Amino acid sequence: MSRKSKRSLKEKFALKNSLVKEALSEFLGTFILIHGFRAHKLNSFQKKLKWKMLGCGCVGQAVLSRGVHGGPMTVSVGFAMAVTIAVYVSGGVSGGHINPAVSLAMCVTGRLRWTKLPIYILAQLLGAFTGAAAVFGIYYDAFMEYSNGTLEVIGPNATAHIFATYPAPYLSLINGFADQVISTAVLLLAIFAIFDSRNNSVPKGLEPIAVGLLIIVLTCSLGMNSGCAMNPARDLGPRLFTAIAGWGMEVFTAGNNWWWVPIVAPMLGGILGAVIYIVFIEIHHSDTEPGEENDMHDKYELTNMENSHFKGENAYRSQVHSGTLPMKHQADHIQN
Repeated sequence: MSRKSKRSLKEKFALKNSLVKEALSEFLGTFILIHGFRAHKLNSFQKKLKWKMLGCGCVGQAVLSRGVHGGPMTVSVGFAMAVTIAVYVSGGVSGGHINPAVSLAMCVTGRLRWTKLPIYILAQLLGAFTGAAAVFGIYYDAFMEYSNGTLEVIGPNATAHIFATYPAPYLSLINGFADQVISTAVLLLAIFAIFDSRNNSVPKGLEPIAVGLLIIVLTCSLGMNSGCAMNPARDLGPRLFTAIAGWGMEVFTAGNNWWWVPIVAPMLGGILGAVIYIVFIEIHHSDTEPGEENDMHDKYELTNMENSHFKGENAYRSQVHSGTLPMKHQADHIQN
């Protein structure tokens, strides 16, 4: 095939509509997030049961392997790496939101047009739904062997916990709602800081890694109550899949009708975190004049200069006492 024909083929299939490109990007990014996280979660749920992070269900490969493969820490790291890869895949096209709470916060703060919000959220939900279907298809035989062909939401053979979050037995709806608001607020606050070029920002290209480290911190510290959803798409999309795939409508009634909490609370928490960062940090950045360096950079330089001054003074005194001070400086020292 000639180079000209290849170019025409590319031009024929290349999308021209930027919103469609962004929607596909969000779909693929969220698909990777769910596929990576849920498949990993299947590998380590039995030990999570002991921590009561997602209720009393035992699921998937962890049960089949008698808990040999994975635990709470591997789930945290696996989830974080899934987020990192998803942001790398979609970040250059759509910003790599992969989360309706992030998209809403971007709209509220003027970083995303409101007309794009429904498309972003729909793409994220479809990506999450498809990712859950992929996990179920890959591990279908394991599901059937574990549960003897019965897909249960609660009980000793429960497997719905693989796909969506459910509250620990002790958790009330009010406490769970507050949990999701606060954890998502911290998530968005930190994301705004990571991508703030006028703060101590992360070097370009390493932002997804910083976000992954942030996810590890959040899941390790705020995951016990209900699994640290912080993402309406990654919870509702797979939950819808389980309702259709055989678990039934119990996925919406379990946990005292828990299903709406990881949808509403993260949306409010995302706005809260974004506003807190802007009010406390972003609006106070000084305007940088042409030719001047970033204000934060100057502060770090001043700190370094101050440290260098003390180091230089100590070195000067050391040379005086040891007699190694150059002749010119010795004369100056005698005069002083």
